Formats: sequence, structure tokens, C-alpha cells
Amino acid sequence: MTAPSSPRGTAPPRPARGAPPRPGGTARARRREAAALVMPSLLPILVLSVAPLVMGIALAFTDARLVRRPDYEFVGVDNFVRLLDNSYFWESFRIGMVWAVSVTLLQLVAAMGLALLLDAGLRFQGLTRVLALIPWAMPPVVVAIMWQMIYSPNAGPLNAALGALGLPDDVNWLADFSTALPAVVVVGVWVGMPQTTVTLLAGLQQIPPELHEAAAMDGAGAWRRFTGVTLPGLRPIVASITSLNFIWNFNSFSLVYVLTEGGPGGRTMLPMLFTYLEAFKNRNIGYAAAMGMVLVIVVVLLLAFYLRSQFRDDREGKVG
Repeated sequence: MTAPSSPRGTAPPRPARGAPPRPGGTARARRREAAALVMPSLLPILVLSVAPLVMGIALAFTDARLVRRPDYEFVGVDNFVRLLDNSYFWESFRIGMVWAVSVTLLQLVAAMGLALLLDAGLRFQGLTRVLALIPWAMPPVVVAIMWQMIYSPNAGPLNAALGALGLPDDVNWLADFSTALPAVVVVGVWVGMPQTTVTLLAGLQQIPPELHEAAAMDGAGAWRRFTGVTLPGLRPIVASITSLNFIWNFNSFSLVYVLTEGGPGGRTMLPMLFTYLEAFKNRNIGYAAAMGMVLVIVVVLLLAFYLRSQFRDDREGKVG
């Protein structure tokens, strides 16, 4: 016999004490727990990243200046119209692209060679790996001061070595129009190479050695094994680290600021450095905020391209 149904309009019976909770209640409880765990890390992001970004976007549409008693007005898109005619900013943008592309590609080539050496099982491999990380562990300001001493036209070891080889030994590397940017690029490569090396080394150790052994048995030489086995195995890692390095290098500031302050004659004036000088030297906060907004848009586009390539690689890996 079936139990009689409850009269219409009466509330359903309550679950007995000790009965398992309903699925909907469990899901809501889990969401509340997840939110409670995420909030401590989300609040600093909102306060230190999102809020300044929103304030910077708002300032980009004003004529704000860095004065003791600021009094500024809404000017619409005037700062952006003015920025379109600023040839110095777009020249710094071109220099920034040259800097970012050069440093990123040279970092990749140098780090690939160093990672292959560290993966070859040489003697003192542990010590070599520690020494390779030293440039990464040093503060950028200390690195810049050290390289200023190396590039010194009077007592620098670089000019001393050139003089010992019978070459010109009076080159002012950081003050000459033709050598300033290449000299800064070398420093950028030296600083960022360890991080790329560690990433590539981790990828090399994930490639099964059986693939190299099979290629060697088929008669493939070292270069053929590198192009046919190593590079395909490192392709996702190379794409990821190259994209991230380009974004980081494009946003470089402290290293170049200490080395040259954008000189000589703006030959090393990166867009981040140009924006900084416009804000804190010329005190045009609103105008500098418009420059920063343009740079944020560029970085967001680069990041979107990186994430799109990552998602495509993930889908291809799952299909494969």
C-alpha cells in the first residue's frame, strides 16, 4: 500500500535529523567556502592593481597635473588627440618594439644553447646551474650599476680588453648614438637569460631519451636530432616563454632608466620610461595616463594573443 499524500497546501515534511543535506545546499556552501578562501588574495589585487588602473583610466580624460593642490577638469579625448601628434612618443614606441624583439630573440637563442649544455651531463653541473641563475637573482639596479662600470669609457674592463687586442679602446658605449641601444640590449639579454634557461632546461628533461636514441639509430646527426626531436618537444614551452618574455621586455623600465635614462638623445627612450618622465618630470599626469592607457591596451592585446595560442595548443594536445 502507498502512503497517503499530504493535503494540498500543507508544507512538505522536514527531513529527519541526521539526514544528508540537499544537493543545492551543498553547492551553495561550497561556493561560500571558495569565496572565503579567495577573498584574502583577491582584496590586495583589487586594492593595489584594479583600483589604480581604474583611477589611471579616469585621469587619462582629464588635464590633471602633479601639483600640491590639484585642480583638474574633464577634457574628453583631448589627451589622445594630442598623443597622436606626439612623434617623440611614437618614436619611443618604435624603440620599445626594437628593444623587446631583440632582447626576446637573443634571450631565446642564448638560453637554448645554455640549456643544452646544462642538460648534457657535464662535470660540476650543479655548480654551473647555480652560477647560471646569478643574473636573475641580482636586483636590476645593481645589475645596471655593474654594467655601467663595465661599459665605462675610461676604466671599464671592456675597453681595456679591446685595447689589449689592438682595437679602439675609447668607446663611450652608453653615450654614443650608434652603440647605446645595442649595449643596453646586451644587458637585457644577460639579465633575462637565466629564467628562459631554467624553463627550457625543464622542458628538455621531459623529452624521453628513447626518441633521441631512435633517431640516432636511424642515422640522424646532432643537428637532425635537434630539429626533429628537441625543437618539436619544446615547441609549447618556447611559444609560452617567448610570449611572456616579450611582454616583460616591452614593459622594461628600471634597467634602462639606471643605465641611460633614455639617452643619448632619446636613443634608448622606451615607452614606459617616456611615460614616467612625462608624469614625474613634466608633471602632466593626465597626459601621461593617456600614454599609459595606450600601453595597457598593447599589453592586453599581446596577452590575448598569448592566451589564444595557449588554448589552441591545449586543444591540439587533447585531440592528439
